Amino acid sequence: MIYRLAFIGSMVSLTMAIVFADEGGQAFPYEMPAERPNQPLSAAMERAYNNYSALRPEENELYTQFKFTRLEGFDYNGGDGTVSRRDPSKVIFENGQYYVWYTYRHTERDPVSRRNAHLATETIPSADWDLAEIWYATSKDGFTWKEQGVAVPRPPSPNVGCRSVCTPDILKWKGKFYLYYQGYRVANGLEGDDCPIAVSYADAPDGPWTALYQEVIPNGTPGEWDQYSIHDPYPLVHDGKIYLYYKVDLDKRPELMTPKVRMQGLATADNPFGPFVKHPLNPILNSGHETTLFPFKEGLAAFAIKDGMEHSTIQYASDWVNFEIASIVDLMPVAAGPYVSDAFTNTDYGSGITWGISHFVNAGNDWERDYSILARSDCDLSLEVHDREMKRHFHQYGPEHYFEHGLSGKQRQRVEKQAYAETQSEK
Repeated sequence: MIYRLAFIGSMVSLTMAIVFADEGGQAFPYEMPAERPNQPLSAAMERAYNNYSALRPEENELYTQFKFTRLEGFDYNGGDGTVSRRDPSKVIFENGQYYVWYTYRHTERDPVSRRNAHLATETIPSADWDLAEIWYATSKDGFTWKEQGVAVPRPPSPNVGCRSVCTPDILKWKGKFYLYYQGYRVANGLEGDDCPIAVSYADAPDGPWTALYQEVIPNGTPGEWDQYSIHDPYPLVHDGKIYLYYKVDLDKRPELMTPKVRMQGLATADNPFGPFVKHPLNPILNSGHETTLFPFKEGLAAFAIKDGMEHSTIQYASDWVNFEIASIVDLMPVAAGPYVSDAFTNTDYGSGITWGISHFVNAGNDWERDYSILARSDCDLSLEVHDREMKRHFHQYGPEHYFEHGLSGKQRQRVEKQAYAETQSEK
């Protein structure tokens, strides 16, 4: 009986193949052609040939896995929520060592949360980045760091950042250094997330830093997409100009579970202090929780982290503006600040990245003691490295990992109620 079924199945397959051939069709070859074959293709295979730089992830220079390592040299006060480090800048190499800047909070207690911002005081923070300063650290190897202390303190009121300065990024321009960052005047949550971009400058990465007490990139006018927030400033040098990318929260609708979306924009300038001109095609990325970009070949690659329709992707724009999805990746680093060796060289052919610093929020897995930690993330998004292990395209998780993402109590009640109704309807 088994042999007879097998024979019938073989005959059916053969008949279908003959019919297909009679209709002028051609089966897709077992070994995938490097170039698009001259035959009709499905939409999926058209994308494979037209939308990506390679047919397989292993051969895609903009595909990678990410590997994470705990950093040495940072103390978090036993994880009690009073000390937090987050939102690292790009890593740069100067004076024979690596530098990174980041949001540093050391307060008398953990944050009371943004929804309870009215309970915040001059010493009690609302959010993890409230009552923060910008600190920096140095390293010889990128794993063990020496904290050097404050780079940009909170300025006196009513200057931009008098409540908190946070989320910095670094620019090197004509031999001088510039730190761009968000500046809050009130506790985060009292006036939404409104925080203009400010800048401080220095002759050397170790400072001293001088603050420019003005908004470098103003919010948009009422009704524009960036009227309320401009976050995560990320400067690069391209075409002899400063290209500063930023993130915006928009389309807030309280009836939705996630009441806002995040997109990214671009502003350019000939001077670090501006004026910055916003690109007419903004927003230029429709997804991404933070800004992480790096020159790659003749264009620019970008991470779309966490949020949006195209989250968990790496995207590419040959013109630095119009991005297309280059790969879909897992376990992206959050708030990634990569080491971008050619960030400020005005390169016309970027080499890519292999590592950087990122953060983990709620590091103690306890929102009652909310704090963040810095970590190292490694990858192979470089034209100079070919790490086959980094190109694997799966992660193996045990069942407990999935059970941690189970139904909520409300969802369980809904499912059980639906099951009960269905069983009763059959009686």
